[in-house]
Amino acid sequence: MRRRDFVQLAGLSIGGMMLPMDLLGNPVPLEALLASPIDTLQKKQLADAALNTAKSKGATYADVRIGRYLNQFINTRENKVQNLTNTESFGVGIRVIANGTWGFASTNEVTEDGIKKATEHAIAIAKANSKFQKEPVRLAPVQSYGEVTWNTPVQQNPFEVKVSEKVDLLLSANAAALKNGASFVNSNLFQVNEQKYFASSEGSYIDQDVHRIWPTFTVSVIDRASGKFKTRDAMSAPMGMGYEYMIPKNEDKLQGPAGMILYKNSYDIIEDATLAAQQAKEMITAKSVEPGKYDLVLEPNHLGLTIHESVGHPLELDRILGYEANYAGTSFATLDKLKSGSFKYGSSIVNIVADKTQTGSLGAVGYDDEGVKCKRWELIKDGIFVNVQAIRDQAHILGQNESHGCCYSQSWNDVQFQRMPNVSLQPGKDPYTSEQMIKEVEKGIYIAGRGSFSIDQQRYNFQFGGTVFYEIKNGQIAGMLNDVAYQSNTQEFWNNCVKICDERDYRLFGSFFDGKGQPSQVSAVSHGSSTARFNGVNVINTGRNI
Repeated sequence: MRRRDFVQLAGLSIGGMMLPMDLLGNPVPLEALLASPIDTLQKKQLADAALNTAKSKGATYADVRIGRYLNQFINTRENKVQNLTNTESFGVGIRVIANGTWGFASTNEVTEDGIKKATEHAIAIAKANSKFQKEPVRLAPVQSYGEVTWNTPVQQNPFEVKVSEKVDLLLSANAAALKNGASFVNSNLFQVNEQKYFASSEGSYIDQDVHRIWPTFTVSVIDRASGKFKTRDAMSAPMGMGYEYMIPKNEDKLQGPAGMILYKNSYDIIEDATLAAQQAKEMITAKSVEPGKYDLVLEPNHLGLTIHESVGHPLELDRILGYEANYAGTSFATLDKLKSGSFKYGSSIVNIVADKTQTGSLGAVGYDDEGVKCKRWELIKDGIFVNVQAIRDQAHILGQNESHGCCYSQSWNDVQFQRMPNVSLQPGKDPYTSEQMIKEVEKGIYIAGRGSFSIDQQRYNFQFGGTVFYEIKNGQIAGMLNDVAYQSNTQEFWNNCVKICDERDYRLFGSFFDGKGQPSQVSAVSHGSSTARFNGVNVINTGRNI
């Protein structure tokens, strides 16, 4: 992979998260993506080699993850293919508890001897660390599931689709953008397959096949006369689906305000690229926003990022406890607020859930990387802060007796730890559309798509931009705006949520490369919502000097 292509991929992540090279794996020929180097029986034999070794060396608990991680990234610009990358990463990670302390080791020598050596190494690390352990690790109980499987419900494996077909689709989207006034356009297709086998000393042998896909592009328009330029990114969402996501279906399209076309469970990249070029041209002459208080109408592809930063991250228990601090801070949502049972995180219509079972989402799996069956649970109920995200060795801190099933590792080579599940705002209960919502706004702004953002180290004070902005005057869309960003704090913002559209408008936003931890890891997570309205939010003009 060339350096400039790596930089381009890394730049697409949320928060500037750099993609670690071991996540990408080793370059392989295309046919290797469809080959299977090892069958389930062999995986069980190899896993047992680790579990038996761990027991013989004094471990009180052990788990082993045999992982094969496949990636295909296609990058194009205008009428050319810039890069096609196929990678594979294959190896084993072993985690143990010895002397009440965690130990971890990994190896890419996927043989019984290689796995035994790695297990012995993990035991040695645990025993060495136990000299500094103040309290022994306490694991919440988990059911033994025996031998089970789970697969992403894929209709069409992306790796089985001809590369030429995928390239033609990207180039067709580029051509559509150029035809409609784009000066430059680049498009990308990310495809990921995680083949994960988990086994533990508690008797579970779990085989999972996980797929994710992300089409995206950036369209740029330059006005040569004025020297101005504007860009518009894709309105796609990365999804836990197969190539069927790339085959547009009319029933998955929503007609949004100001001619917006919004997508649910399938995506029309050519149609979106066409509209992107037209909107980027319109941005060139759009007026700059006047700072002040506005009612904001936020569509799901935009609101998902706000949910991610102001709800998803602050409700991670390790961040609340201060165990996670260097990478993007801790949290204002302290345990005393949770234990009070009355902390008003949002208005009474705000219901936010964590859900690792949501079909089509990036975080959907059957079992997490600790062998815990995944589930759905409430974080904010009727505006009140009621729960957080916790894994097996954290549950006792909350006085709870089970993990939430949100432990994850980006690869076999990294230890698993608490990661954000899908965190979503529930739709309104009464029939209500975005058109009705806009009609009720006298002075407001409609924002679609994600943009730049910043949030403080407590996940409290923040600022968010977006992709496209439209002024709302007296219940009508009054034209496009530029230079829009809104500022608030988490509690004030969510308490200003006054209306949420119904489930017909519900869509997913996603982060393909969400960063956390040291050494840093990435994970994929979705955030669902319907269009929502937030009253009296402070809007600033990002194009003016202060």
